Amino acid sequence: MAINHDPRCRQCRREGVKLYLKGDKCYTPKCTLDKTGKDNKTRWRDKPPGWGSGAGQGNMYQKKLTEYGVQLREKQKLRRMYRVLESQFSNYYQEAVRRPGVTGENLLQLLELRFDNVVFRLGLASSRAHARQLVSHRHFTINGKRVNIASYIMKPGDVIAVHETMVSNECIKEARDRVVKRSTPEWMELNRHTLEGRVLSLPTRDQIDTTIREQLIVEFYSR
Repeated sequence: MAINHDPRCRQCRREGVKLYLKGDKCYTPKCTLDKTGKDNKTRWRDKPPGWGSGAGQGNMYQKKLTEYGVQLREKQKLRRMYRVLESQFSNYYQEAVRRPGVTGENLLQLLELRFDNVVFRLGLASSRAHARQLVSHRHFTINGKRVNIASYIMKPGDVIAVHETMVSNECIKEARDRVVKRSTPEWMELNRHTLEGRVLSLPTRDQIDTTIREQLIVEFYSR
């Protein structure tokens, strides 16, 4: 299974926004992007990797991005958020183009319907990376069948449940405490007692809580 091994906080700093790659830590003051420098003014979110590491490095990041650079950063931000590699992301875009409707919204729908993302959105995992690990270790079933493919695209009506052999697993016990604090997206439902979730419908753009400007990504691939 191909994954990005770059340090996760470094990825967030490069994009200047929280990508929520470290799970629960991202919601606490310990998050790197919420920390400030020695002057207690400059936040780490404003200092990309490499800042001040050599002569002229600081000035390099103060330059205004070109139109291409803005589009590239938006694409990288979304790709890193859902933890998919470049070739995978390109395939999702091509599929989004083939589907009827708005390409940018189709792309976000495909990413949201990934098995690992659904597990994360339901609160059964602390992060998408954690969700991918649980899926690959066969912790969950879809419609009664064990599935260990993180990129599996779920459909409206699909039911996700914890496999009977994993009910007493420590990760699942932690999930029971976590789902009480998490809200479930409108396009899904979750039984907090049995940890059984269901995809009710395709997520609409206003139901996807991300600040991504997907039109810039469409423009990037349309060059």
